[in-house]
Amino acid sequence: MVAWSDGYWWSNDGLRLHYRDYAGDPTRPPIICIPGLTRNARDFEGVADRLAGDWRLICVELRGRGESAYAKDPLSYVPLTYLQDLDALLRELALERFILFGTSLGGLMTMLLSAGHQDRIAAALLNDIGPVLDARGLERIRGYVGRSQSWPTWLHAARFFADAQSDRYPHWTLDQWLIFAKRLCRLNAGGRIALDYDMRIAEPFKVPGGETGFDLWGAFSGLKPIPSLLVRGEISDLLTTETVAAMEARMPLMESVTVPGVGHAPTLDEPEAVAAVERLLARVG
Repeated sequence: MVAWSDGYWWSNDGLRLHYRDYAGDPTRPPIICIPGLTRNARDFEGVADRLAGDWRLICVELRGRGESAYAKDPLSYVPLTYLQDLDALLRELALERFILFGTSLGGLMTMLLSAGHQDRIAAALLNDIGPVLDARGLERIRGYVGRSQSWPTWLHAARFFADAQSDRYPHWTLDQWLIFAKRLCRLNAGGRIALDYDMRIAEPFKVPGGETGFDLWGAFSGLKPIPSLLVRGEISDLLTTETVAAMEARMPLMESVTVPGVGHAPTLDEPEAVAAVERLLARVG
């Protein structure tokens, strides 16, 4: 695992937020990695292991996740507030040009950021997310997000996820489930393995329609002049093939890649995703 430094910035409402900063070539635009709803900076460890050194990676943790502070008001766990937080980060780092990698919710934020920063985005990756969110996937996510759980060992946690999510990753080995558990969870003060996010992030999300609140086709259109990549899990229940086809029709500069045998969302460590990311970065001038 490659080394990183810890970075922090402040939100407009006074929360101290965290990112992992992996050093890279300063002449290239840095890659800002934005994780999914219940995830954190560790989600991009595999990506960072491959790319750090050649590229700087800034792996953010949205409020209420990982080492970022938990919000006093759970109703601030919504895309508009995340967008304000990310805008504050961009101001803090004063980046003239950057690349965005977004998984699931992070991909929604990538689309929203393109509206205000289109001329600064050198390339963008959307991981298993689009302007239309399939109701099946949303219902599944609402069913588990915000349910506090803990386990006595990492192996117990890995076996729990293997049982609960085998339909999303049917071909994974126990070693892969251990990696998954260590990315999603932390060792808490009581010595147990626990989910690494504020359970209250579920409060606005569980309200029907509360997952976005934006016209996502309008947000997606901001990526039109930007070299982009769409990665979809073959058995995803959140991003349908119909939505992918509609996205391709509107986005001439977007490559789409399907990762076989994987649901929502690919880890970006799969060979198909690795090769596609390399092609995307090769397009960055």
